[in-house]
Amino acid sequence: METLRREDLDSDFWEALVEARKAAGSAYAPYSSFAVGACLVTEEGDLIPGCNVENASYSLTVCAERAALCAAVCKGYRAFRALVLYVDRPSPVSPCGACRQSLFEFAPDLVLFLACRGDMVRRVLLSDLLPLAFGQDALPPSPVDREEA
Repeated sequence: METLRREDLDSDFWEALVEARKAAGSAYAPYSSFAVGACLVTEEGDLIPGCNVENASYSLTVCAERAALCAAVCKGYRAFRALVLYVDRPSPVSPCGACRQSLFEFAPDLVLFLACRGDMVRRVLLSDLLPLAFGQDALPPSPVDREEA
């Protein structure tokens, strides 16, 4: 994990950070008061934001990262190069295990920028956060794959 200062980052990061911060402002977090915003950067350079949406049944809460991922998939995107994760706290946070696994499905080499209201930004590869990840190669061939073989 590499710690950077915001001024060391390129303009693509800044645009995604603005979107992630806006998304955090839309978060629905009445139980934890922990608003999170995310912004996926597609291979084409498009920005897809998402925010966390809590639920009184806590296990039904949707994290910002998965909200952005679902919005991107709904728009037809399947390849991503970066994700900015923003929290209005003094230090950055890392995606939970469920978000790591969900992102890995589409982008094992995803670059994550973990940002906060301060100047600190952490840059880390998803593959470093999820070693020995479970992927499609661990599954047996589907019945369709067997018929085609």
